[in-house]
Amino acid sequence: MKKFLLITLAALATVVCLRAQQVHKAMSQTQENPGDVKVLLHTTLGDITILLYGDTPRHTENFVKLVKSGHYDGLLFHRVINDFMVQAGDPESKDAPKGKMLGGGDMPYEIEAEIDFPKHYHHRGAIAAARQGDNVNPERKSSGSQFYIVTGKKFAPAQLDAMEKKGVMQKKQAVFDRLSQEYRDSIMSMRRNRDYAGLDALRDKLAAETEKLTANDSTFYTQEQRDTYFREGGTPHLDGGYTVFGRVLSGMDVVDKIQKVETDGNDRPLEDVRIISATVLP
Repeated sequence: MKKFLLITLAALATVVCLRAQQVHKAMSQTQENPGDVKVLLHTTLGDITILLYGDTPRHTENFVKLVKSGHYDGLLFHRVINDFMVQAGDPESKDAPKGKMLGGGDMPYEIEAEIDFPKHYHHRGAIAAARQGDNVNPERKSSGSQFYIVTGKKFAPAQLDAMEKKGVMQKKQAVFDRLSQEYRDSIMSMRRNRDYAGLDALRDKLAAETEKLTANDSTFYTQEQRDTYFREGGTPHLDGGYTVFGRVLSGMDVVDKIQKVETDGNDRPLEDVRIISATVLP
């Protein structure tokens, strides 16, 4: 009987500890920080309350400015992909006839990137800025008004391992390319002179320098991120490439309704899903 009681108390303590961890995590996910701003998106499928981060001030200030000016009122969720994301903010979508291809409209400016990975990442419910591709936008500047809300899918540990390895390799390549650019004139000169030995020596030197600069980059995802992508899902392949500047506080059920609507070949909903109004909350 005494042994049974001890086991029961131990089990109860474990449950209490786990519950405390869950409560702590829930509080940390909803806790506000200096500069954070809440916004209510009142849509044709329901309300979504979002939190914009104070530590991405350029994006948050721009979004608030557009909300207060009424920019988002009447705009469509013009690009919707199930198990990926829902996107809005194209000013040309406001009065767009059904079937018109959207996504090319924007403000007459871009926003300097505020990519802060791994702090902010593409978990389910994350809000990030759309942008043009790296080939025309190597600085990864954000769209002036278009944004997306991540829905994503769940990822097994092995999938994350593969993505992590790819991410680390891409980072090493980026460092190597940056170093190579610094020696561009020397490289061009050696190529003209067919100095292949010199090129090989310089390549080895830059490779060694790359390894030195990325020695601590063997881990790409934190354990928290791994757990989140495994349990809740997201779009980890976008991490580090786009500015994440907020998250959904409530209304993910509405976001899920949006991602499930029927779409055409350009990922536009067949029946318009509209932001009726956007309001900054006190």
